[in-house]
Amino acid sequence: MKNLFAATLFLAALPVLAQDIGMLTADTKKTVLPVVPKVVNAMQEAVAEKGVAGAIPVCKEQAPALIKEKRNETGWDIRRVSLKARNPERGTPDLWEVRQLADFNIRAANGEKPETIEKSEIVSINGKQVFRYMKALPVADVCLKCHGPVDSLETGLKAKLAESYPHDLATGYAKGEIRGALTVKRPL
Repeated sequence: MKNLFAATLFLAALPVLAQDIGMLTADTKKTVLPVVPKVVNAMQEAVAEKGVAGAIPVCKEQAPALIKEKRNETGWDIRRVSLKARNPERGTPDLWEVRQLADFNIRAANGEKPETIEKSEIVSINGKQVFRYMKALPVADVCLKCHGPVDSLETGLKAKLAESYPHDLATGYAKGEIRGALTVKRPL
């Protein structure tokens, strides 16, 4: 009886049980993922109205503003990251994110559909439990106009990208490759 009580106390003391990962994942996805189609739609509209170079401010300003709005609403750390960041100040992944992005690339190379690739995990950061979630962002047609092979980019666009992103590494992608990920750190 004493051991049963101790085991019950131990289990009750755990902040989050493994089965809660599924609930946290579902809630996080429902809350955060609607930002992604908003960004894609804004890009498509901007490209149609202003051309590719004219759409750069959408990726540079509007997408981060939409993400910041969601951060302010939730209190969670939400970012877009990439192994080949266009804006290193905002998009450089931390070690956990680097591992996940590398794994996402392996999973995609092994045939997993990039649009379905994600990772959820509870980790300890500075002694506190945090729920981490990452969703792969594959390269779509609209992305190729600025993120495709360098030799396929228009000269004027290259100059505008160099002006807007002097440390840009985010070119050379093909459709369907993983461009980066939307990442969330949610305190528990």
